[in-house]
Amino acid sequence: MNNNSQIVHKTRTQVVVEVLRERILSGDIKAGTPLRQSALAAELNVSRIPIREALLQLEGEGLVKFEAHKGATAAQLSSLQVQELFELRALLETDLLAKSIAKMTDQDIENSREMLQQLEESFHHANSSNLWSDLNTQFHTSLYIAADRPNTMEIVQNLNSNCDRYIRLHLMQKGGIPRAEQQHQELLSLCEKRDIDGACRVLKEHILGSAQDLIELVEAHNAQQENK
Repeated sequence: MNNNSQIVHKTRTQVVVEVLRERILSGDIKAGTPLRQSALAAELNVSRIPIREALLQLEGEGLVKFEAHKGATAAQLSSLQVQELFELRALLETDLLAKSIAKMTDQDIENSREMLQQLEESFHHANSSNLWSDLNTQFHTSLYIAADRPNTMEIVQNLNSNCDRYIRLHLMQKGGIPRAEQQHQELLSLCEKRDIDGACRVLKEHILGSAQDLIELVEAHNAQQENK
């Protein structure tokens, strides 16, 4: 009986995490919006315990901020956070890619090609925008898997969780998708040729170029919010 209740409780917490994460990432819950536990519990028809646990998990993902006397709010977009997260990604992902290319099989390349095709198909369906970031991460991960570095992969996955809303923001902006498509195709082609230096250069440009675009977008967004 106890075990069943714990399973249900964990499931409810995870459902709340997924609902709130999607609403924050999609912009339905704006940055700075207070996240009142009692109101969310009533809206989602759960007790306050899974709400509290979900907010703590989302704090770990950088989507929620707790402040004294204010409680939880949806975290503000931060250009400093973009710079740090994407620089870390560039360092770790180029290292993973170099190690992975050295061990890649033709089947690994084929798996990445299939993943890229799914990603590109989703780009051309506006109602699939909630999948863009997930498929983008899956494509990148498929290029690193042959490196067989599970601990580094775990760190990269955590970074990608924290980058999720920024990646979505970038892809939703004009010009974000065509550039991503071109760089992804070039990256896969260089991996297929087993060109480690070329692939790492394109990957670094891809990640840091996205960061620069995002820093400009975030600064413009925050300036607009301040002027309201």
